[in-house]
Amino acid sequence: MFICSKINELRKIQSLFLIVLVLSFSQCAKKGRPSGGPKDEEAPLFITADPPYESINFDKDEINLYFNEYIKLKDLNKQLIISPPLNPSNPSLISPQGSPSKYINIKILDTLLANSTYIFDFGNSVKDNNESNTLERFKYVFSTGNYIDSLTLKGTVKNSFKSENIENIKLLLYRLDSAYTDSAVYKRKPDYVTSTLDSSNYQFSNLRKGTYYLIALKDVGGDYVFNPKNDEIGFFRDSISLPKDSILENILSIFKEELPYVFKRGKEIRKGQLIFGYEGKTSNLKVETLSAVPDDFYTISFPEKGKDTLNLWHSPIELDSLIFKVTNNNVSDTVTVKLRKKQLDSLVVSEITGGVLNYKDTLFFGTNNPIVKLDTTKINFVDADTISIPFSPFISKNENKVGFIFEKKFKMSYKFNLYPNALIDIFNTSNDTLKSQFRTRSTDDYGEISLTIQNPDTTPVIIQLTDINDKTVAQEKTSISKTITFNYLLPKKYKIRIIYDYNNNGKWDTGNYLKKQLPEPVKYFSKTQEVRPNWILNEIIKIGLE
Repeated sequence: MFICSKINELRKIQSLFLIVLVLSFSQCAKKGRPSGGPKDEEAPLFITADPPYESINFDKDEINLYFNEYIKLKDLNKQLIISPPLNPSNPSLISPQGSPSKYINIKILDTLLANSTYIFDFGNSVKDNNESNTLERFKYVFSTGNYIDSLTLKGTVKNSFKSENIENIKLLLYRLDSAYTDSAVYKRKPDYVTSTLDSSNYQFSNLRKGTYYLIALKDVGGDYVFNPKNDEIGFFRDSISLPKDSILENILSIFKEELPYVFKRGKEIRKGQLIFGYEGKTSNLKVETLSAVPDDFYTISFPEKGKDTLNLWHSPIELDSLIFKVTNNNVSDTVTVKLRKKQLDSLVVSEITGGVLNYKDTLFFGTNNPIVKLDTTKINFVDADTISIPFSPFISKNENKVGFIFEKKFKMSYKFNLYPNALIDIFNTSNDTLKSQFRTRSTDDYGEISLTIQNPDTTPVIIQLTDINDKTVAQEKTSISKTITFNYLLPKKYKIRIIYDYNNNGKWDTGNYLKKQLPEPVKYFSKTQEVRPNWILNEIIKIGLE
């Protein structure tokens, strides 16, 4: 009996062990993730709306849009376009934002226009919650009248000077009626609006038959009105008639206007250095000292590149303030600048970057203060064989630089030493010793582009070679058929820009909206030029806008 009892007890223990083991494997299996099906690549679907899509006689102030799955809204402030536009100071409330939902709720706070078809264009902001698949150009449409307008208008917009693809440009349509004037773009919202979003193409939908004026606007303020100080604008001289002009073949070019000159202020930023701020176009900007100053007092001034600022340095003087007259053509302003700074900046000289001087470049050394005197006896310039190099120095009149002209040799190393008192600045301070080494490249390191210009109509053009970012590398003007060669080019990619210089003033001229003046046309050659070492590229450039 005892043996049987023990056998039964062992069997119970084995059974219990098996149960625990099975449960243990079961729990382990639950911790693993199933392989699942294929990745969800389907965009969410719009199911229904309340009030329904394309409702007429709309008189509600709240809308609900329902989808087949949880969605989220991304970059709604940038993507959403409401046309006709509502008052920006009284925007619609759209929720939920920041959390997934199967619906979008819209509360309209502004008063809607009568007998108008409205579009809430969400752009590409509606995405599913899990994989961010986009419901592209999702729109909700309704009408406060008894029908839905159905005409369309499409076209393309580009930058007037640069080759870059532009995005998020507003397109504004103004109805040409008795209330319209050219100043409308400065004062009131348009009748219709759309956006290019992430491409250069635009399309209006649900428009009413009529005659319109079309504006393209890089709307920095987001208020649908043109602010010339910040915004870029584009326009057609001719009006647009719908439904006839539903597809526009001409491309709208946006541009930044030149603002009229306005003086802002003058101030001291360092002891001996003042800045005079202004905005707009300058043509003959001058600064005259009106204060009583010693005979040996003098100033040096020049504009700062890329900024609406004139820099002025003056020789040391012990006064609390200086009075200046700032003149641009016939516009004059008098300004008093307080002098409070105590410490002069010591002279700092910067050597060339990278230690390589390209064959067509000039050897420059930059300085923080304007240089007024050079002593060549304190400059040592030799080649790799320590043979002295003849040079001609000059002081730039447009920026704080000192240049040195010399006969370059290919694949040569140079040493350039500036000893103390070689350069004297406006504050009568001198440089410390500067030892610089640089080299030139081999002729085989450079490439060349040869352009055969075919210009049968003798159109004045400026042919520019630019880098991949549209920065001008070299240029040449012509109004005849000829061959232009850009040589000693570094191996990299270049673009060819053609400016139609119709007024023959040697530069590109922008447009002006009120004068209905379009910018001078600019074209880019269709092929990017990839220059290789010791290689010549040949291209034919046909001058003509068609």
